[in-house]
Amino acid sequence: MTSAQTGYSIARRSDDPYRYQVGFGNWFTSEALPNVLPSGQNMPQKNKYDLYTEGMNGCPFTAPRAQNQHNWLYRIRPSVAHQGITKSAKQNPYLVAEFSLNDPKQSVSPERVAWRPDSVPANERVTFVHGIKSMAGNGSPLLREGVVLHTYACNASMERQAFVNSDGDFLLVPVAGRLDIQTELGRMMVFPGEVAVVQRGLKWKVSVPDGKAMGYIQEIFGMHYELPELGPLGASGLANPRDFEHPVAHFDVDQSDWEVLYKLGGQLWSCAQDHTPFDVVAWHGNYVPYKYDLDAFISCGSLSRDHMDPSVWTVLTARSKTPGVALADVIFAGERWDVAEKTFRPPYFHRNTATEIIGLISGDFGFERDFAPGALSLETGFGAHGMESDAYDAASDMELKPTKILQGTRMVLFETSMLMCLTEHALKTSRRKESEGGHKGLEAKFLKHKDLILKDLKAAGLPPVAF
Repeated sequence: MTSAQTGYSIARRSDDPYRYQVGFGNWFTSEALPNVLPSGQNMPQKNKYDLYTEGMNGCPFTAPRAQNQHNWLYRIRPSVAHQGITKSAKQNPYLVAEFSLNDPKQSVSPERVAWRPDSVPANERVTFVHGIKSMAGNGSPLLREGVVLHTYACNASMERQAFVNSDGDFLLVPVAGRLDIQTELGRMMVFPGEVAVVQRGLKWKVSVPDGKAMGYIQEIFGMHYELPELGPLGASGLANPRDFEHPVAHFDVDQSDWEVLYKLGGQLWSCAQDHTPFDVVAWHGNYVPYKYDLDAFISCGSLSRDHMDPSVWTVLTARSKTPGVALADVIFAGERWDVAEKTFRPPYFHRNTATEIIGLISGDFGFERDFAPGALSLETGFGAHGMESDAYDAASDMELKPTKILQGTRMVLFETSMLMCLTEHALKTSRRKESEGGHKGLEAKFLKHKDLILKDLKAAGLPPVAF
């Protein structure tokens, strides 16, 4: 007889040295030393090796069980063992957490706004925290509801420095360069083509093993990310729970000086301590960071004609305070087959109630010139958008045979029900692109059919139209 020795584990990449637990919403358990986790209870009078018990909750104690997220940590020193917290002398002037038109530095745009990719600094050392730039957002961490879209570009690892986002959850989308993320609960290597979530309140730090890194961040206040409901799709499809990877316990023994940076209200606060914050020997809980390989996504689409709504490509979603309305959706478009017949296959012209922000991870946007990986495009709710004239003409006359589209392309769509305010940086940066007028060529072809229209009206016994 043969039995499994451990749970299922996704095969590791050669350039990823870490192990992971898989699932989504599980109650995970991990210990770096054997028999450290207490049996049958959470807070014994005394732990093995004199470890300290520390509870951590990511929601109110009385939240419904299905939404209740918390951890029990068993660590060498408790988090309260520090030397005080002061306002950091080195702020990030591009970080914004409060969004309102009462701020004269912020504005909204009724038309599309686009930005070129950020550039990694060449002549100064910039870590992940100080390489974040807020582009657009809505709401406030003080009100516990809102969403922000940031970019990041950095060229230095955080050394003896950790970060705590007390405002919201970060969803990280690397475009260039791996992120080596060490958290209290373990380590993750996050590659371009993957996304990672680190929840509010957790301690973590970012190293850049490739020397530099660039990408996107979606931050949400108040809620946490969850898998979308599948409805008529049934039990399978889209992002399968077993493809989400969570770290295993990892601890360091380090009694040197450390700094923990807290982001609170968009401001940075500095906490000094004489030991590493990454000293959790064992833990169990469901408030756990994770990563997901977008290439594992199971795409859906029309097998006959017309389009399905882009919501069928939702990887993760976060609820708003309005029942049935998402605060934020993370949507992925990648390589797939397009087989629709009698159909204009590219995205049709539309005006959407949601704000749509498109980012490109790799490949070609396909429908627009000069849109490189790392670029951003924002369409405000009810802003008209669609194909440029040359792409429209080509798609109108193309042969409708089964075609594999978006080969080598990974595109992410950040969609929110909120109206987004643009930050001062987003409005003034040299990365901002001016419209190239690609839609001006969308002429009124209807008028070329004047004679046929008059003929059809006459045949139907209807009065003519005055052209």
